[in-house]
Amino acid sequence: MSTVPDAPTIRRMFAGVAPRYDLLNHLLSLGIDRRWRREVVSDLGLKPTDLVLDVCCGTGDLALEIAPRARCSACDFTWEMLTRARRKSIRAHLPLQLAAADALHLPFPAGAFDAATVGFGVRNLEHLGAGLHELRRVLRPNGVLAILEFSQPTHPLLQVPYRLYLHGLLPLVGRVVSKKKEAYRYLADSIAGFPNPDTLSQLLIDQGFHQVSYRRLTGGIVAIHKAVA
Repeated sequence: MSTVPDAPTIRRMFAGVAPRYDLLNHLLSLGIDRRWRREVVSDLGLKPTDLVLDVCCGTGDLALEIAPRARCSACDFTWEMLTRARRKSIRAHLPLQLAAADALHLPFPAGAFDAATVGFGVRNLEHLGAGLHELRRVLRPNGVLAILEFSQPTHPLLQVPYRLYLHGLLPLVGRVVSKKKEAYRYLADSIAGFPNPDTLSQLLIDQGFHQVSYRRLTGGIVAIHKAVA
């Protein structure tokens, strides 16, 4: 498992790539990232009265998928990301309650939310277990957590091309477009070193979640994890 840099380092990296973050997400995923987020929201089966918290929201893409279906709050600890999430929310005429907050110390009372989501964020937590603990704390009893995170492809024909993409093309394109070589090298390393879905499922169970499950998408490149508080 890779070692996650400390929080100030992560914050600086994401602040630096914020201006090109959305472009690179869509470019590097060939636009499939939009479908992945829609799948997360579909899996939650939200009601208009539900209160949902999107943690590590970045520029707000997942939160903006949730907003037409439920009341959504979103938080991130990188101000440059939050300012872009706010602009996108205004342009889309979709209200988001945005907060600057560290996922390890969420400024919300226990049991405040019916559901919580994290899209490509838990991989960057300095202390994964502490972050999962906080997510469970802010969920009401039987509230649902959905995590969208990168994984490793399961099909043998995808494994070698994916490694070449992850450690060759991704850092190269990230460096050319964002001029931030270290951030996209970190991205590749963090994906390669992140726990596999079975291990993440056990970590969720260790933090008191139940009905823990996951499903792989796009040949196993990503997985949606669901768990009940």
